[in-house]
Amino acid sequence: MYASREDIGYDFGDDSKVGSKPIKPNPNIDGGWAWMIVLSSFLVHILIMGSQMALGILNMEWLEEFNQSRGLTAWVSSLSMGITLIVGPFIGLFISMCGCRKTAIIGGILNALGWILSAYASNVHYLFLTFGVTAGVGSGMVYLPAVVMVGQYFQKRRALAQGLSTTGTGFGAFLMTALLKYLCTEFGWRNAMFIQGAVSLNLCVCGALMRPLSPKDVVGEKYVVRSNSEDNQAKALSHSAETVKSNGVLSEEPEKKEEATHEEVLDSVQHIEIGSKSRSGRSMYGLRILKTVSQLTVTVRKGFAIWYSSYFGAASLFTNRVFVAFIIWALFAYSSFVIPFIHLPEIVKQYNLSSQNNIFPLTSIIAIVHIFGKVILGIISDLPCISTWNVFLMANFTLVTCILTLPLMQTYITLAVVCALIGFSSGYFSLMPVVTEDLVGTKHLANAYGIIICANGISALLGPPFAGWIYDITHKYDFSFYISGLLYMVGIIFLLIQPCIQKKQPGEKCTEETQV
Repeated sequence: MYASREDIGYDFGDDSKVGSKPIKPNPNIDGGWAWMIVLSSFLVHILIMGSQMALGILNMEWLEEFNQSRGLTAWVSSLSMGITLIVGPFIGLFISMCGCRKTAIIGGILNALGWILSAYASNVHYLFLTFGVTAGVGSGMVYLPAVVMVGQYFQKRRALAQGLSTTGTGFGAFLMTALLKYLCTEFGWRNAMFIQGAVSLNLCVCGALMRPLSPKDVVGEKYVVRSNSEDNQAKALSHSAETVKSNGVLSEEPEKKEEATHEEVLDSVQHIEIGSKSRSGRSMYGLRILKTVSQLTVTVRKGFAIWYSSYFGAASLFTNRVFVAFIIWALFAYSSFVIPFIHLPEIVKQYNLSSQNNIFPLTSIIAIVHIFGKVILGIISDLPCISTWNVFLMANFTLVTCILTLPLMQTYITLAVVCALIGFSSGYFSLMPVVTEDLVGTKHLANAYGIIICANGISALLGPPFAGWIYDITHKYDFSFYISGLLYMVGIIFLLIQPCIQKKQPGEKCTEETQV
């Protein structure tokens, strides 16, 4: 039996001060505008992750248009998917400087620009730059804020909220596949990409919905009032989470001094501006530019200081041993989910099951059950006396077991059952932001989750080509699943050997604050 996830990574601060002045909770936390944030994140997953799941339609068009090898052409899609996740740590820098809303709006524009420029591609290498890099970076700038904002707006129902928002990936896979197929048939692939670019501008609307919370309202910060039982329970914080939290305090004083220095500079600029009203308009215009540049410099330096301290300073996330183990797990996990999508059609063809698979494709079974898996696992994780961490580990064990046994299934029924289990257990993706937040706290969520999705991006980028290379050597797909499954198991073992949560005291009864 384990301590609750609230015990894993929140900074409770000075309890005596907190209890003396009760603060009225923000009605938008766990309700109100929070559900608009869920809707925004849901639409982001449809437009970004759903579109990437449907790139097989465009991949066939590119093969026919440019007459390049399948391996070279496939790198266009792999770059787009991989870069979307790999740029996560750098997007954390933008969030620190500009906030989630501005970052997402800029990313929406960049993503749409990548789609539109790709419509004029003359070769595959042109698509590497426009679609793989430009659209990929834009997607990453929208995806990370969409996940972070849901974590900030929810406390009691975080797992459910993340589960609902990430179901957009499954819905998007169906909607975008049908849309791209229709557009390519009616207007050609170039016009289809141009239209898709226009559709992607809706990401800017999703970004505009990401209204920031005031610092005192951020879920999990020390401003939230807690009961005496929660105060006592706070003393049982895990060592791994305390490392980041305690170290984070070390850098506050230098930041305050630096911020005060910049404020003095701005004040001096303002005094100069007031005393110069009698001067010419040109001088006033120059002073306004100087003031704007000074304000921008303050914002950039402050955001960079927060970002740098999270990775390399005293409050480095890498001092958290469990978080490092989580990164190692992420390096192996995502490829095990992507590989079946890539190689299942070929396996079905080898087993002469194409006629049955055409009626109801196995990849569609994974996608459909994946939607329900995210929601159901989110609901289960939010139940009293249920540990999100335990649900997360059980889902991982189920998925790795399915990956290792899938090559042994040679009939459509058995393959369909295994694929359904793969789809359901992979619903743990909705729990990844929750587990990350539990490990490092809300304050570090943007940078921490950026690292996790970066590791996932590397896995997604290298996993399928590695599986194809294994097939070229052995002429079987079996070893691709066995090797990826074993590597996945290594990642799970890294999670198990770390003291991420503390065991409950003997004889203690299960309450709402205690998880089993």
